Order: sequence, then structure tokens, then C-alpha cells
Amino acid sequence: MGMRQDIEELAKEAEWQIREHKWVPTADDHTVAARVAADLRAVVGTPRSQQELFAVTRLGHLREAFAAVAIALASVHGPMAWFLGAAATALTPILHWRALPALHGHTFGAISPPLQQYTEAEEAIRRLQDTLARLATA
Repeated sequence: MGMRQDIEELAKEAEWQIREHKWVPTADDHTVAARVAADLRAVVGTPRSQQELFAVTRLGHLREAFAAVAIALASVHGPMAWFLGAAATALTPILHWRALPALHGHTFGAISPPLQQYTEAEEAIRRLQDTLARLATA
């Protein structure tokens, strides 16, 4: 299963839980969701704008998005923490990517993914951002 599909399933589960009142977001959840949604929107632009960037810049943006989720996770508990934790887990492949050549062959296991994987990760982050934006007003 890919990152985009993992985030899609996570988003659908969160939307279902909210719709069925299994998860009733608190005021703090709304605040965190709005902040993370804004952070994600700021770092991962439109598909066209991202594709115009160098791979190293795109990877930097993806890492910033991961960091925004991880930082928010540190300050929440309960369903919001579980949701953000699952989102961070889905995004972890980003942490193993590299955009620069390995000059000496030692990369600590980092791989150079095809550009399609950057696009998939950006789409996953946009879907996560959309879900968080809706959660902020749920």
C-alpha cells in the first residue's frame, strides 16, 4: 500500500468517526487541526508549482510537512494524537529519501525515489491537509 492510499484510508476513517460521533473533536482539536492544515498548505504548494522545483527542494518541503505533523503530535492526546500518529507513520518513507547523489556510496539506507513518489507524497499531504481543514470546523 502506498503513502497516498494510507492517508486516504486514514482520512476516510477520521471522517467516518466524526460523522458517527465516535470522535467528537474538542476545541483544542479544532485549533491543532487548523494550525497543521495551514502549515501543510504553506509547505506543499499546487501540483504544478511543486513539479517546477528541484528534487532537493521538493524533498525539503515534504520533510517540513512531516515535521509539522510530528510537532503537533507532541502536544495532543486522545483521538487527535492517534490520528496524527497514524498520519506521521504513513509519511515515514519520506524520512528515508535522498535527493542528492551518494558521493561515497554510504547513505545510511537513504534511497533516491523516482519523481512519481514525490508526487504521490505531495498528493497524500494535500489530502491530509484537506481532512485537517475540515476537521478544524467539524
